[in-house]
Amino acid sequence: MANTIFKKTCLSLLGMVSICCSLTVNTAYAQSKTYNITKYGALADGKTDNTKAIQKTIDVASENGGGMVLVPKGNFVTGVLYLKSNVDLHVDQAGTLLATTKRIDYGPQKASALIVANDVNHVAITGKGIIDGRGDILIKDIYRMLRSGTLKDDEWQKYNDWHQMRPAEDNRPHLIDFKNCRDVIIKNITIKNGLCWIQDYRNCENMLIDSITVESNTFLNNDGIDLVDCKNVKLAHSFFNVADDGICLKSHDPKSACENIEIYDCRVRSSASAFKMGTASHGGFKKIKVHDIQVYDTFRSAIALETVDGGTLEDIDIRNVTAKNTGNAIFMRLGQRKKTADPGVFRRVYIGNVKVQVPAKKPDAGYHMEGPAEQFKHHVFPSSIAGIPGHDIEDVTLENIEITYEGTNVKDYGKFNVADLKNIPEVIGDYPEFSMFGELPVWGFYVRHANGIKFKNVKLSYQKNDLRKALVADDVKEFTVDGLSLNKSQATPAVIVNNSPGASIKQFSIAGKASKSISVHP
Repeated sequence: MANTIFKKTCLSLLGMVSICCSLTVNTAYAQSKTYNITKYGALADGKTDNTKAIQKTIDVASENGGGMVLVPKGNFVTGVLYLKSNVDLHVDQAGTLLATTKRIDYGPQKASALIVANDVNHVAITGKGIIDGRGDILIKDIYRMLRSGTLKDDEWQKYNDWHQMRPAEDNRPHLIDFKNCRDVIIKNITIKNGLCWIQDYRNCENMLIDSITVESNTFLNNDGIDLVDCKNVKLAHSFFNVADDGICLKSHDPKSACENIEIYDCRVRSSASAFKMGTASHGGFKKIKVHDIQVYDTFRSAIALETVDGGTLEDIDIRNVTAKNTGNAIFMRLGQRKKTADPGVFRRVYIGNVKVQVPAKKPDAGYHMEGPAEQFKHHVFPSSIAGIPGHDIEDVTLENIEITYEGTNVKDYGKFNVADLKNIPEVIGDYPEFSMFGELPVWGFYVRHANGIKFKNVKLSYQKNDLRKALVADDVKEFTVDGLSLNKSQATPAVIVNNSPGASIKQFSIAGKASKSISVHP
């Protein structure tokens, strides 16, 4: 039976990853045997450093054509491991890989990840066991080394308040780093308690990530998973509860992109954004599908789409997202962080069947590592679609969207006039977040510097008070609304359309009645 486990897994990959047309199965790998790490000296006592024994097992398996490296029942301490082609690192349901808590074991300078795979093919991490980074203990050893001067770090004393004394990311190990790998399976595993990005997959192709659990609120920068310039990926049936972005796509290579990726049937809790493209966006994001996602207790956006480093973001399809107790529904941003680089391209995005509930208070309050509170007074932030002058976000359709805001008990706001729109900061080069424009004169949706924006059956509501506008469109060409409903509006007019040629608003209602509470300014 052991000899057929990986073959079955590969066949599962072939069945699920229809977008990975070039995927092949290595026959020798599929028919190879199981290598138990205890037979090479590993001890399950939770104390012994088993790095050499486990690495020896991996090497022997690889030298013999590949196979399953089995982590059986028990607690096995390990340092840095290097996976090889045709090897499945399989952690038994009763087995645990415990990361070393000695910072020096990750290298004297930049910290290595715990599990590393570089330039290998047909590689997997499977099993229903646990990979535990033990970050709460490891961070103490990092601070010990920093205070003694045995670890170099120019950043750790620069911070204060919520991220006081934070060591640089290079001094905090990831748990899994794969680079330039093909035919990758990450399946069933639980990954927990990291100190930085939990999983970083760079320039990998033909991947199945299925039924994994990621729980890490140990420290900051704990992204649940980062797919960086990866192609032909399916991520499904997984759970993320992390202190930074939950599922994050990034692009570091201007000549590459994240492409042909499907993400579905996942549940996310994040002290940043639940699903995000960016912030790193040098190459871009193309042909991305996201559907059937549940979000809860998330500090920032349920959906954040960003290209701010010159990359192209196009052909994005997002459907069936439900978010409760989440700080923002939808955030889209085309920016320009480097003045010397041309802005990117943001076009052809469809978002449909999204339902979000936005509270007035901090959604992740009480979690071990909360997101940073804004340093200015503000009301609930609206969703936004924001390009920059001369560079529009293009061809975006929002259909069957329902966003419910809690609102506020405050009944008095500063006065707002159309002339004030020019005072909303552009912040072209700033880090993209929904709060980047400061307090906005709109509670529902803010759209600026865009072209070809379509709202179809969009429902916006608030529960308490909000004297701001429901929707503001400023410098939006071909803005089409076919079905917009508000549960109420304390502002008159409820909608402002400014400097937006070709705007068309049909089927607009407030409290179930057709309304003309719209002000259009050429």
